[in-house]
Amino acid sequence: MHVMVLGAAGMIGRKLVAAIVAGGLDATALTLVDVVAPDAPAGFAGRLRCLALDLGEDGVAERLVGLRPDLILHLAAVVSGEAERDFDKGYRANLDGTRALFEAIRRVGGYCPRVVFASSIVVFGAPFPQRVGDTQLVAPMTSYGTQKAVSELLLEDYSRRGMLDGVALRLPTICIRPGAPNKAASGFFSNILREPLLGRPAVLPVGDGLRHWFASPRAAVGFFLHAARMDTGDLGHRRAVTLPGVSATVGEMVEALRDVAGNDAVALIRREPDEAIAAIVAGWPGDFEATRARALGFRAEADFAEIIRVFIEDDLPAAEH
Repeated sequence: MHVMVLGAAGMIGRKLVAAIVAGGLDATALTLVDVVAPDAPAGFAGRLRCLALDLGEDGVAERLVGLRPDLILHLAAVVSGEAERDFDKGYRANLDGTRALFEAIRRVGGYCPRVVFASSIVVFGAPFPQRVGDTQLVAPMTSYGTQKAVSELLLEDYSRRGMLDGVALRLPTICIRPGAPNKAASGFFSNILREPLLGRPAVLPVGDGLRHWFASPRAAVGFFLHAARMDTGDLGHRRAVTLPGVSATVGEMVEALRDVAGNDAVALIRREPDEAIAAIVAGWPGDFEATRARALGFRAEADFAEIIRVFIEDDLPAAEH
């Protein structure tokens, strides 16, 4: 099987590639694509391409589809905060490039690859019920959420017409992210845990009562691998899946950090309210039923302390060095 990963140089992309190479998928050829050339994974015995390409540029989608991958894992995107600040960049990266990919696939006769698309829970907008169900109206309140929602609809329509075999994954906020802070509005969720675990101060821009929906990078990789292997006949015409996760308030996150790492770690969190960030995240849902996703076989962590332990096991040793 020829697997193509778009956004392969990103955090989840790198972990996903490592899992594929370790046997997560039966890949005989691997094409890794990002705006910067992804690193070549060690130990892959099949055919390998690492390409520095921007899906939003003219002709790139056609070039990539011309390689005829059997499976396309589409993680390429501009993150939420940047998409809100730069309207043109967000739409070009998050919607125009995705539409170009789908159109390039459509124009090839007799070709119907599996496409797994990274969507987000921010396709939903307030007001929310206490727990968001699987039939909740899609009504985003940010440009990023709108770009993801439109891409979901396109994926469902192209799938309905047999042009591709799509699955859209509405990802929880992925936490704890290793590495340096990014431009996502949700970045502080990881920062207030990762930095204290490394003995560094962190800024908390919102109040303790804010509730949100989380899963670890390990769970995110599992979501993509499961979507790549699953029987999409079980999805019917509803190709977008709201994924399982852990619902927690900021205060509960801080207490989970205290339980795992102690008071000294919590003392490194500095509260500095930021109205712009608070306004964005206040429009995001905080708890989901995710009944359909669980019935389809998707799995995540059981509680927030487990999310912290996943970071300590998977990423803390490398971060300390």
